[in-house]
Amino acid sequence: MKLKLLFVLFSLGWVLTGSSQESIGLEVVADNLVSPVALVESPDESGRYFIVDQVGVIRLHTPQKGLLQEPFLDLKDKIVSLKDAHEERGLLGLAFHPDYSTNGRFFVYYSAPLSEDGPKNWDHTSHISEFRVSPNNPDIADKASEKIILKVDQPQDNHNAGTLAFGPDNYLYIALGDGGGANDIDRGHVPDWYDKNAGGNGQDVEQNLLGSILRVDVNGDSPYGIPEDNPFVDKDGMDEIYAYGLRNPYRFSFDLEGTNDLIAGDAGQVLWEEIDVITKGGNYGWNVKEGTHCFNSYNNDKEKKECPEKDKMGNPLIDPVIEFKQGGLDHGGKGLVVIGGYVYRAEMIGNLSGKYIFGTWTQHHGKPAGAVFVATPKETGMWDFKELKIIQTNSNSIGHYLLSFGQNNEEEMFVLTTDEEGPTGNTGKVFKMVAGK
Repeated sequence: MKLKLLFVLFSLGWVLTGSSQESIGLEVVADNLVSPVALVESPDESGRYFIVDQVGVIRLHTPQKGLLQEPFLDLKDKIVSLKDAHEERGLLGLAFHPDYSTNGRFFVYYSAPLSEDGPKNWDHTSHISEFRVSPNNPDIADKASEKIILKVDQPQDNHNAGTLAFGPDNYLYIALGDGGGANDIDRGHVPDWYDKNAGGNGQDVEQNLLGSILRVDVNGDSPYGIPEDNPFVDKDGMDEIYAYGLRNPYRFSFDLEGTNDLIAGDAGQVLWEEIDVITKGGNYGWNVKEGTHCFNSYNNDKEKKECPEKDKMGNPLIDPVIEFKQGGLDHGGKGLVVIGGYVYRAEMIGNLSGKYIFGTWTQHHGKPAGAVFVATPKETGMWDFKELKIIQTNSNSIGHYLLSFGQNNEEEMFVLTTDEEGPTGNTGKVFKMVAGK
């Protein structure tokens, strides 16, 4: 009798906990893009979506006309020349000022050629710049209004992170990777306090801003002010730094409800991918640790047996809330490159309400097969997570490389994809997440 009941349960797709695999649908919102890496809805109740394409343009999608041909902002002449594959530079981030509807201010993150005073043989310079919308046309930015608020020289071409977002405190948060290369030990990666590992910028807070999430005040002093409660104000450390010990926090977001947690996906080196809940002054371990594991910068596919639990200032190395083994499904991993997402707070997919949605770039080497995961946040300990089934593919794969997620003002979520391994072609698409059927 028990065997018969068990057979019936599995025939219905149920596991022993009594729950079936959750599913979502994906509806195309915009296509014929190159490499869409961010979607932001303007805070002016116009219902317009601003889509950041890595190649250097911000495209505008309106409720009335869909995707407009003329870019809202074209910065192709300001960014570095991009490679066709495995390219992490370009136009990477966009954030509208909370008072955009009245002041027209917005901020972008892009990869410019190396500044004239940049270190010799370094790769490029990250610009965080302010622009304003045209006073005569809300669908066009005033390119001449650019004011560079921060430049950060980058030693290598990868690990640029790039997310910009205003927090609930109205300060601007900026994600910076560790400078690139591998293991945080290449050219331009300074020695730090942990002499058993070479490198690195992730643990350094005194010599550069790399491997950190910054927090600055763009509402007063030019080009920016420092919030007085930033963790290194009046201490050893750079005042802009809000949190550190990160490798490549490519995408982060604020939960729009609850305690407004700042949650970041931090791409791993070889063994582990991780999601972190970022707190002020937090040290997230890189390159002492990768996920919850001791990292070995001299042999990155072999963990060290032990490592410190605190940094030289006595700050604990904070473990992630989610980690998974890196690599394709055919190698026992969950995927290549974690993509941080959002806490879902909308009503359309009710069974996902209050859960954190994130993903992975692909689950198979050399194949466009990104995946979307759902996690249940907890106050303490690691978060349980599982893959979401995609209705359109009848599988756990979205059938495209996953580049990023977006969230609109109603807190619905979007999935941004491409079929190419770099910013080339026109296979870029934006999908809206909808309830599975």
